[in-house]
Amino acid sequence: MSGTGLWAAVLAGSLGCYLLKLAGLSVPSAWVEQPWVARIVDFVPAALLAALVAVQAATSGQHLVLDGRLVGLAVAALALALRAPFIVVLLLAGAAGALVHVLAG
Repeated sequence: MSGTGLWAAVLAGSLGCYLLKLAGLSVPSAWVEQPWVARIVDFVPAALLAALVAVQAATSGQHLVLDGRLVGLAVAALALALRAPFIVVLLLAGAAGALVHVLAG
């Protein structure tokens, strides 16, 4: 992509983000204060984070890949379920992913 094309993409993305933010601020407060909206909004960040983690753990480019990242994610989920400290979760997930990478080649 050329420098001009890159800057056009950055400016278009910036304008899109601004317009999306403006649209969110334009929603009437009566709509936002509904109880069912508040319940849904509480789960949106967790759902987005889960989707990002799943995509990063199981894909490479446009291909589905099952490798050490998925094993590391599974080990991290198990360690979190067992209430391990966060640094231990990170170390276990990294070690499991690296071990699978070394063993699988």
